[in-house]
Formats: sequence, C-alpha cells, structure tokens
Amino acid sequence: MKSQQNIGTYTFQTPSGKIIALKENGIIKAKSIRYAHSERFQKPVPVESSSSEIIFPHKTPVAPQTISPLVENMIGPTHIERFDVDESTQFLSVVRPENDNEDEKFPVVVWIHGGSYEIGCGDLPTADPCEWVKEQHIMVVTVSYRLGLFGFLGGNEKRLPNLGLFDIIEALRWIKKNISSLGGDPENITLMGQSSGGDAIAHLMISEGVDGLFQRAIIQSAPLGLREKRQKMTAELLRKTEFLKDDADVLKMMNEYRKYVPSVVQYGLKAAMPFGVQYGFPPLCREDEVTEQWKKKAAAYDVLIGLNNDETAFYLKTSPTLKKYAGKGFGLTIINKLVRLTTEAIYGKPAKIFAENYAEAGGNVYQFRIHSTIKNHSLGAAHCIDLPLIFGKEEVWKSAELLKDIPWKYIAENGRKIRSLWAEFVRNGSIADHSEKPEILELHKVI
Repeated sequence: MKSQQNIGTYTFQTPSGKIIALKENGIIKAKSIRYAHSERFQKPVPVESSSSEIIFPHKTPVAPQTISPLVENMIGPTHIERFDVDESTQFLSVVRPENDNEDEKFPVVVWIHGGSYEIGCGDLPTADPCEWVKEQHIMVVTVSYRLGLFGFLGGNEKRLPNLGLFDIIEALRWIKKNISSLGGDPENITLMGQSSGGDAIAHLMISEGVDGLFQRAIIQSAPLGLREKRQKMTAELLRKTEFLKDDADVLKMMNEYRKYVPSVVQYGLKAAMPFGVQYGFPPLCREDEVTEQWKKKAAAYDVLIGLNNDETAFYLKTSPTLKKYAGKGFGLTIINKLVRLTTEAIYGKPAKIFAENYAEAGGNVYQFRIHSTIKNHSLGAAHCIDLPLIFGKEEVWKSAELLKDIPWKYIAENGRKIRSLWAEFVRNGSIADHSEKPEILELHKVI
C-alpha cells in the first residue's frame, strides 16, 4: 500500500516498516534500504521490523574497496566521494514506475552487480535502471553485498567463505517478504547479473536456502571458465592475508591485500579474479557436484545466458604492456587472436556448455551473443558493453573509453531493442521468434 505524503515523496507500508521513497519524472525510488547486518566474517542477520520511518542516507553505502584505474577509464568515474564505506554493506534500492493502478504488480528484476567480486555496488550511476523501468514498466531492485576479503575469501570458522552469497540470499528473502507492498510481484522475480554478478547468480541457482525466492536468471558475461580448481590459489591468499583479518582500518586492509594476490604466472587465468565462490562450503556443494546440481535445477528456473563477442579486449587492448603492439599489422593480428581465444575460454565455451547441459536436462534456456558492427571501434563488443545497452543514460557514459568512436544513437537504438527483449523474458520466461531483434544480437533458444 502506498500513499502520497507530499509532492515528490511516497510512503510505502511494508512488513519491515514504513519506507520513504522519492518520486521524480515518473519514477519512484526507495534507496539504500538496509536488509541485514553483519559482523566481520560472520553470516548476515536479517533486519528487524522498524517502528520508525526508513529513509535513505545522504551518501550511498559501499563495501570497502580500492578504485580500479582501468574501470575508471573504461566506464567512467565512480565519484567515490558520493559513497560512504560500510563494512556491513547489506543495502538494496528499489526503482519502479509511478502508477495509479494500486492492483498492478510489476515484474521484478534483481540486479547483482559485477566487479570481480571485489569492487562496485548496487547503485553505481552506470547501472541506473530508470530508463529501463520507465520504458518497459518493470521494477528493478539493486543489491549491494560484501566483497573481496569480507565477502569472498574464507576457509574456517573465523573467516567464513561465501558470505557475499549469503548476503544476496538474505536480500532475496527481504524482497520476497516486502516487494508486494512496494508494488512488485513476489511470484515473478528475475535475477540479472553481469560478470561476477552473473557468476554469483549461476551459483545462487544451486545454493541451499533459495527455493521459491526467484523464478528466472539472466546471466551476462559470467566468467564461468575461471570457476574450477581454485582451492590452492584461494588457500594461499587466505594464508597470506591472515595478518589483516582483525585490522580496524578497512582502507588499510584494501591497500595491503593487493600485495599478496596470487600470480597469473603460477595459477593461470583464474588468478585474474582472485576472489570468488568457494565449493564445498555452505551454501554450495562440492566442485565435482556442480554440473549435476545445475541439471537438477533445470525445471526450477528459466535462464537467459550469454556474452559479448570480444570480452577480453576490455583488458588486453587496454593493457599498457600490450597496447603498443595492438595498433596495426602483425601485432594487431596477434592481439585479436588472443582476445578470441581468451574470450572463448573464460566466457564463450563455458556458457555454451552450461546452456546445452541445462537444455538437455529439460530446462528452458536461451543463449545470446552481442557483436559490434562499428568498423572504426578497435575494442569491438568488449566486456561491459552490455551495461550502456541495458542502463543507457548518455550523460553517465559520455566519458567512457569503452564507447569511444561509437555514436550514442547506435547505443540508444540497439539498447532499446535489447531492453525490450530482456523485459519480455522477465515477464514470461520466453522470447518470441517474431520479436524485434537488433543486428548486434545473436539470440536463440537452446534445444
């Protein structure tokens, strides 16, 4: 139930308490709602119902993290000064259309952000869902969760593994309990995530304690090729950062741990993502059981999974070491081949295997690949190119190196069509053959 409190302000009466939201340009936002609390390296504890009004803070809470110069350059400045570092970073935000029909319940998309399990938050400007929400008449909930040392590194009772997954599960429980009061349909919830967020969703599908919490999954650019045989690497990072575990200065912890990140030379490509989910610890099964567990979930979730055609160009063609060889001639040929090989190894082949296994087990699964048709854009369809297509605000992306030499009209036109297709899947778990598909998108149902 909602009531207009004053111009631009709404009050939602929910099981968790009265939530204050703001109305602007046909959109209603309830920002930075705390869904749980946590002590360091311990499981989240759900919030209790509040007798006072729940209002969003002046600054957006964000998990302790270090700024990535690559991300700042490729995607745009994060404006970290607008955020407050919070070690217990269990917050979510709700964005929905303004609507006079009290009985209408919106399909719910739960956005799980990426960032290699160590940077980002749910409310970055580059993932602002307002355009998509208004355009497709859906609701989007963005979730922040613990990252890095605090959320995805552990191995004993003092440093529990998979805490970031437990945070997201707690957020899903909050959503299931409260979303109807905010105008969402608790029986039509889709998890959508990019990069490590997509990887997290794939593993939430086989986590304990999630039954009934969501119905669909959109998995974009998940690095599933980095998920295997990580135990030795994780144990090394855990051991080498043990001296940091009780430090009161979280920013110092962020600066120090990077000195001990395992090397790619020793552990291969998976060391490029030092944090991640850990098999054999709750809420996950053993590593050798994962594929069968995904097959067992085939009847439970509709899945849309895919990637961008030139994912690793985001890293390889911007590397200071490699960049000088990527300009032209034989050097460019080598770099392009390396992009193809690593994109397929980390993203393409694992997504294909996942989809085929899921379909073989009877699951409803669609596979997609985003291409580039811009001739003068050296990066092609690199990692993160799906973000401006889905969350397309021109002013947010104007300084992004990722979109250099790409006319915004190209992003806007293709993005509108992709947002429509994704919303179609969100509403009913399918995408019709006659749906309007952009030329940059390869999409098919896996049989």
